[in-house]
Amino acid sequence: MVEDKVIKELVAKLRESLDLMHSIPNDELVDYIEAAVFDYAEEHRLKSAEMKWIVERIYHSFRGYDVLQPLIDDKSITEIMVNNHEEIFIERNGEVSQVDMKFESKQKLEDIIQAIVSKVDRVVNESSPIVDARLQDGSRVNVVLPPIALKGPVITIRKFPEKPLMIEDLIEKGALSDEVADFLEKLVRAKYNIFIGGGTGSGKTTFLNVLSNFIPKDERIITIEDSAELQIKQVPNLVSLETRNANTEGRGEINIRDLIRASLRMRPNRVIVGEVRGAEALDMLQAMNTGHDGSLSTGHANSTNDMLSRLETMVLSGASLPVQVIRQQINSAIDIMVHLSRLRDHSRKVVSISELVGIENGDIQLNPLFEFVEEGEDEEGNIIGALKPTGNKLHSDSKLRQAGIVVS
Repeated sequence: MVEDKVIKELVAKLRESLDLMHSIPNDELVDYIEAAVFDYAEEHRLKSAEMKWIVERIYHSFRGYDVLQPLIDDKSITEIMVNNHEEIFIERNGEVSQVDMKFESKQKLEDIIQAIVSKVDRVVNESSPIVDARLQDGSRVNVVLPPIALKGPVITIRKFPEKPLMIEDLIEKGALSDEVADFLEKLVRAKYNIFIGGGTGSGKTTFLNVLSNFIPKDERIITIEDSAELQIKQVPNLVSLETRNANTEGRGEINIRDLIRASLRMRPNRVIVGEVRGAEALDMLQAMNTGHDGSLSTGHANSTNDMLSRLETMVLSGASLPVQVIRQQINSAIDIMVHLSRLRDHSRKVVSISELVGIENGDIQLNPLFEFVEEGEDEEGNIIGALKPTGNKLHSDSKLRQAGIVVS
């Protein structure tokens, strides 16, 4: 392929000849680029594939996200990690590798960052160097700027499929079984409060989206997220809320806590909180405890017990309450804990489903219903195993009975 210096030369040439590059129509811009590339190709005897690649790269440098654009367009790539303007890594099929691409300069990378965050009304600069945003396709974007990032501006893009995954897709991928899927669907329809835990990249948001699509169509749903990612298609009466950063004067911030409180005045049947990370955990638990049964949320932890401990810590960060009171709140609010994990073969699976059944000797008691049992590996290193019932029965079936649903 053509070296990056060729792209730089042609881009510089076009910028000199087109003073109004950003105001001309896209089609006209393509014509100018193709003409410039054709002249260069005649002189250097380039192949048609190389010419096409150069035209796309130059166009993306003016109207797209420069070298990121082909990576964003590549459906097989699930994550893009920019460590600085010269280091770009991607994740494909669970494997991370460095790509032979780089931005022409640090300034170009900074320009792309500003283009991304401005489209979702976010601000990132030296005084506010960390921001969460999203692309138009819903992909999650995190940006960290110097002086926090020592090597240069950092972008991490978590991509999501154009078509949201459904429960059938997760069954096909082996994330859970038909039996478990049927069980979870019944719990969602019967308005059990479900909390999804898991580590980084375990698929919490995807799984939350799948469960959300079990909600009956006649209910009103409020979703609350730092950066809107959920793609709920089955519920028509849906309101999506998103946080807002403070402005350059340090004013106007709207956080998750503010949105949860506002949502309770919007007559929701259920509240869905994309992820709790801090003091908003208390507001989420109170919402679940005040008539908003069937609410859903996620959190970051390495096991179900760790998730319960983290919830306690998050509540304590926002309210000075006795630990015993907090545990009572958690036990009263959450009915079911689902834990996801990314296994060593890079597969994402549901590894446990537990019911909260009360407090004994000061500790929250869990009733394990399903647990992942590993049975070995195949020749390619893929883990063999399945999510299997523990033999324990659901203790609290009152919501199922009220909904007229039978669980065997």
